[in-house]
Amino acid sequence: MRRGRPVDPITLTPGERAVLERWARRAKTALAQRARIVLACAAGVKLGAVAEQVGVTRQTVGRWRRRFVRQRVEGLLDEPRPGAPRRTTEAQAERVIRLTLEETPRNATQWSTRSMAERCGLSQSAVSRIWRAFALQPHRAKIFHPSKDSLFIEKVRDIVGLYLNPPNKALALCTDEKCQFQAPGRTHPLLPVRASHAEHRTPDDSRYGTASLFADLDVKTGTVIGECPRRHRTIEFRKFLDRIEQAVPADLDVHLILNNYKTYKTLAIHRWLVRHPRFHLHVTPAGVSWTNLVERWFGVLADKPIRRGAHRSTFQLEVAILRHIRYIEDSNQHLAPFVWTKKADEILASVARFC
Repeated sequence: MRRGRPVDPITLTPGERAVLERWARRAKTALAQRARIVLACAAGVKLGAVAEQVGVTRQTVGRWRRRFVRQRVEGLLDEPRPGAPRRTTEAQAERVIRLTLEETPRNATQWSTRSMAERCGLSQSAVSRIWRAFALQPHRAKIFHPSKDSLFIEKVRDIVGLYLNPPNKALALCTDEKCQFQAPGRTHPLLPVRASHAEHRTPDDSRYGTASLFADLDVKTGTVIGECPRRHRTIEFRKFLDRIEQAVPADLDVHLILNNYKTYKTLAIHRWLVRHPRFHLHVTPAGVSWTNLVERWFGVLADKPIRRGAHRSTFQLEVAILRHIRYIEDSNQHLAPFVWTKKADEILASVARFC
């Protein structure tokens, strides 16, 4: 039996382990990657498993393992490079990171490069380099809206399962209402695009009302059924369901993915569903409308025919919306439907990390 080249075992002192664990906690740096390699090798993990775990090749694992055996912790550091020596020490970088993550300035809600530089006695460019190296962006803030739905987990698994494993002899249709489409009209005519000149428009506009839209997106094909009712009551939604009933072949079941909206919960809609047993409702969790794929299509609709348009009446706005829907119907063979890729377990794990 042929045996591979023997490797020397790695034994870490308490001080070396503390340094390596501190380096390994850094995000997306070469030094952190090397520290993870050595820690895994010291734990007795084989080279192939270490390479797969860290995301590098076996040759890279072997190189940094041998460097550590020969030079210990100092062997993981970069070789001296030509040019002026680095003036920012690791202690200073660690202080910048700690202040960024754990404290706020007295006169603001977040740090800027100038305020952090003044606090730590560094230059603004040094603080900026440290933040870029560790992917820190204290000036940015994103919205996180946790759902209060008691059946959040069950509904997410139900809808995502419908996207990833659609049932046989059935259609999955994402249905929703959009009632806040504005009809903005500019106070002066637009100046069109010319060579070396972008389109110009006045900053002020006149509002001419809003339009409502009922839309139904076929998850598999990407086709859309839509209409613009004058009002968005239960009676208009029931008529829209009649239109879907006529458009879908009679031998197919219909799985409707709806948002948690009161129009869909009235007695008239329940009676309609009783008379049409092939329709099955899947309601998104409260406050989690992003699980409905038709919301993504609403974003495309707002960006393409509406955002830069000028509509002097709700009628012109409705014409633009319906023209876009007819374009989708005419170019059916070139459609690229929205594809849901994230599994329910990945979504729930992401929510758990935030919560």
